[in-house]
Amino acid sequence: MYNDEIKDEQIEVFVPGRLCLFGEHSDWAGTNKSFNANIVPGMAIVTGTEQGIYATAKKSDRFKIYSSLEQYQGDRLDCEMNPAKLRETARDGGFFSYVAGVASYMCEWYHVSGVEIQITKMDLPMKSGLSSSAAICVLVAKVFSKLYQLHLNTLGIMNIAYWGEQRTPSRCGRLDQACAFGSTPVIMTFDGNELDAHRITVREPLYYVFADLMAGKDTIKILSDLNRAYPFPHNEMEERLHEALGKENQAIIKRALKYISEGNPKALGALMTEAQELFDSKIAPMCPEELTAPVLHKTLADENIKELVFGGKGVGSQGDGTIQFLAKDKECQDKLIKYLTEVLGMTSYPLTIKPKAAVRKAVIPVAGFGTRLYPETRGVKKEFCPVVDRDGLVKPGILVLLEELDSIGIEEICIILNREEQSYYEDFFFKPISDTHFNKLPKKMQAYEKKIQDISRKIKFAFQDEQRGFGHAVYQANSFANNEPVLLLLGDTIYRSFTDAPCTKQLIDAYEVYGQTTVALQKILLEEVGNYGVFSGEWENKEETVIRINNIAEKPSMQYAKDYLTISSRSDPESCYGAFGCYVITKDVFDRLKTAIDNNIVNAKGEVELTEALEFVCKNSGIMGFIPEGRSFDLGNPESYRKTVAEF
Repeated sequence: MYNDEIKDEQIEVFVPGRLCLFGEHSDWAGTNKSFNANIVPGMAIVTGTEQGIYATAKKSDRFKIYSSLEQYQGDRLDCEMNPAKLRETARDGGFFSYVAGVASYMCEWYHVSGVEIQITKMDLPMKSGLSSSAAICVLVAKVFSKLYQLHLNTLGIMNIAYWGEQRTPSRCGRLDQACAFGSTPVIMTFDGNELDAHRITVREPLYYVFADLMAGKDTIKILSDLNRAYPFPHNEMEERLHEALGKENQAIIKRALKYISEGNPKALGALMTEAQELFDSKIAPMCPEELTAPVLHKTLADENIKELVFGGKGVGSQGDGTIQFLAKDKECQDKLIKYLTEVLGMTSYPLTIKPKAAVRKAVIPVAGFGTRLYPETRGVKKEFCPVVDRDGLVKPGILVLLEELDSIGIEEICIILNREEQSYYEDFFFKPISDTHFNKLPKKMQAYEKKIQDISRKIKFAFQDEQRGFGHAVYQANSFANNEPVLLLLGDTIYRSFTDAPCTKQLIDAYEVYGQTTVALQKILLEEVGNYGVFSGEWENKEETVIRINNIAEKPSMQYAKDYLTISSRSDPESCYGAFGCYVITKDVFDRLKTAIDNNIVNAKGEVELTEALEFVCKNSGIMGFIPEGRSFDLGNPESYRKTVAEF
């Protein structure tokens, strides 16, 4: 039925809860656009929490899920992988009905056998507006995807979790499954049956606190009363509800995105208060018994809390369920949790949303001899071979690279070279030309000479004393990186962007969204795969510019690439994607390179490979692929250099 060799492989999975920061109720409201074209699409900003569900899992002939945790009181589910029986279990209700719904969906639509899941830890509170039911559904979908190598992307996992939960009495909304994105904020749009979701780049730390109001609410009644106004409003009150969940909600979401991208938590907190006022004036009247929420409003008005926060509002379906605040800083966050817990008796949790580490540094290995460009490289290093830039100046290829790095705000640049080549670089970058020569230059070139001196202030050197491969060369920048993400470039590759943003800036922007090692990729012909590192995976976004990578091969054969490395896109059912020539690499890549060096993990030539490190990180923590709008030009061999000179 499945490969016995991997039957006992055990994986670990974590899925957080989800907290709706803005836009509650707009998910189901927006789906009604399928019946009423005048409905404005719903929008919400949702983030994963620091709390969640932890589990181990392995393949099985049956579907089993159990836990020794107190929350589950010894409950377990053990069912054969039969769609009808699993759907019957899902309809019965209860916490494990959710997982049965997902398992029934997997059984019907995918060629899978069963799984055995043990929930080992759960610090996510249930029935607190944090979607513990959605988290367990996402967890089961992830387990099936990983164990059976289904290679589902995030939206795929979200959809399976959603339709699995729809088979239970719960009838959750579409935003609940945002926990599939992990502990990161996302913007979601609900346009009829269409769902779109994108990660949000955070610029400044956001110190949230959410708490159980310990008062209770009737979510079923809230949803039932609000749903009376859909798909068509019948009176002025219902029209006001449509406005609040439609165009007015969209306006709030757009402002929230602006404040998050600008790093303006004070304005974001004030917007929370404004969003609560909108909810109270236009949505709460539809269900006053539940949404008047005296405990929520008393807590929001507490002067002891106001001095610690920028703003606050309700959570999820609102009512006296859960409350959220945006604290002014870490100290205020700690004080608020203490006050809510010890004085008000509310179970409280921190949620700190941190920006991804900024890419401030770049690394360029140039230690190779340049054999393919011999005999030119007897006297000129290959990265100094000249090209004519768009400004009409003749520049060494590496200067084109350095100029791009300078233009995007890179603060420090580490060039990795052989020690005997240090004087070559120092003469070019650190030794000004004579006054006589400088005065002979036209003003345009004099200005550029000063620019070279400015760039040189960012340059540092690291040395590869042994020729042990590209991965070994990259590792020589480990101390320079100092645990920060770095932009890694090839010394013999330059780029031309098709947009106003340089290719390297596009790559850094993609990294800041996903926060994982990110490889720039380009579409290549099948017959060219033997010249590239080739990457495959699943599209992570609808624009087909980001790939969640699951397979990497260094210079594979055409047949292997055709069988295992092609990706289906809208424009081509069998596309191949090779390395573009730049990467953002994180600490885990340097850690793996160290392991490879220390344990002599090398290729057939005895070289430490960057590709091997990327493969390891891909399997253990994941890497992303990004396709820039641009083109890379190779200076490393005669044919490509000829094309670069002609076309760059």
